[in-house]
Amino acid sequence: MAVKSSNQHPSPAFVETVEEIMKLYRSLPARPSIEEVEAAMSVIETVNSEEQQKLDKVSKQDCPQGVPEELFSVLQMVRKTMVLFQSHEQKKEALHLVEIDKMLETFDGLIQRSSLLVSGDTQKDKMVDFADPVEKIGRESLVIEDNLINRREDGELEKNGFKGLVKSSSTKGAFFSGEDEPEKLSLMKVAAIIENSAKTEAIVLDLKGKLMDQVEWLPLSIGKLSLVTELDLSENRIMALPTTIGSLKALTKLDVHSNQLINLPDSFGELIGLTDLDLHANRLKSLPSSFGNLTNLISLDLSSNQFTHLPETIGELIRLKMLNVETNELEEIPYTIGNCWSLMELRLDFNQLRALPEAIGKLENLEILTLHYNRIRGLPTTMGNLSNLRELDVSFNELESIPENLCAAVSLKKLNVGKNFADLRDLPQSIGNLEMLEELDINDDQIRVLPDSFRFLSKLRVFRADETPLEVPPRQVTKLGAQAVVKFMADLVAKRDVKSQPSKKKKGCFWHSVCLIFWPFRRNAQ
Repeated sequence: MAVKSSNQHPSPAFVETVEEIMKLYRSLPARPSIEEVEAAMSVIETVNSEEQQKLDKVSKQDCPQGVPEELFSVLQMVRKTMVLFQSHEQKKEALHLVEIDKMLETFDGLIQRSSLLVSGDTQKDKMVDFADPVEKIGRESLVIEDNLINRREDGELEKNGFKGLVKSSSTKGAFFSGEDEPEKLSLMKVAAIIENSAKTEAIVLDLKGKLMDQVEWLPLSIGKLSLVTELDLSENRIMALPTTIGSLKALTKLDVHSNQLINLPDSFGELIGLTDLDLHANRLKSLPSSFGNLTNLISLDLSSNQFTHLPETIGELIRLKMLNVETNELEEIPYTIGNCWSLMELRLDFNQLRALPEAIGKLENLEILTLHYNRIRGLPTTMGNLSNLRELDVSFNELESIPENLCAAVSLKKLNVGKNFADLRDLPQSIGNLEMLEELDINDDQIRVLPDSFRFLSKLRVFRADETPLEVPPRQVTKLGAQAVVKFMADLVAKRDVKSQPSKKKKGCFWHSVCLIFWPFRRNAQ
């Protein structure tokens, strides 16, 4: 079959045979890149791992009382079969890609062999020995070899990028596409993006709302993103983060809001470079014990989860400036919150809090504190230490009184104590010390008389007292605005002082007359 001499022309049959080989080869699809094959392997590994965990969980379930063991055994088999079926569906695309790659590898070898034959080079050390391709492909389609990832090290790498998902990448790929494709990403495509990001040393990866609903976890290969500094996985349906997430040592910003996370892996505490973490709108009930290691955190959003308490280790987040834990089931705040001395904003709305720890007064940098819709009856006396507090919202609580110490927080600009209904009957007498106050809300309270010092609130611009039975000042005055109320209180106190002056003079005249009457008798007695 080889050409015997360069002077000899190949026969028509020879040419026809070579042309048919090349024609068939050209009709083949492009062979998957190394990144795609690695992505497929990662998906298979991840799905297999999740499959085993689910099977173990099913096996540990006990038979309910009143259910025959045999019937329960059938139920267990149905559950396990469902797990296997779901796993098969999840890795079907990955398995298909690996099988395709194996077949195309066989074609590559055959082309290499035909090329040697055409050139007349028949040295055995250069010839590739192939068994029957049908038998070979049929056998290898059932087995994924461990060395699959590394077998093409000498080949030219194809950069399969995703514009809009991975920063500084191109858009070339045979088995997945980028931003122009409207459909969401499968687990296989997510794995491919991760492989590409690792190869191109991407620093930003945005998968916000881009995952298919069936993608409930991420490939283990996410740990390869050692250079990524910003990762957005928000608005998907992810139920768990892999333990390999802890390998993202360069990560500073992680957004996983609006998913289905139930817990975080212990390795999460290894993300020591994190400064911004958004976990709101998940199903978290607790934080891993290693969470206190995230000492570089500046912003933490845990709102809209299912927390009933925060760990004591929250106090180790000494650089934290913003903490949002609103819309949970919190019944108390740990005393260690006082160690978060950098905290500037603390949002605790929509919980079940009955009180705040005295340690809250240690947060001298705190500027915003919101406690809307809790069950708080009283505020700690240490609140007066919050010299930088600008905004305080204690509306919709069971507040019975406001401590006079609060009026030492002289930077306060917005104070909302409304909607405490039948519980709150008085404002602190020294409220006038809050000379920076611009907004005050006492809606739906039981306050009837404003304290005299109210007249010193010269910067008050908004005063809300709807459905509050105020008598001093009367309702017609409150309708005129905040400064009208301030002026009314100033005039009221001034008039009261004027009225008290004559009474003092009359009182003085009376005693003077008495002295004149009795003075002669005193002299005679002497």
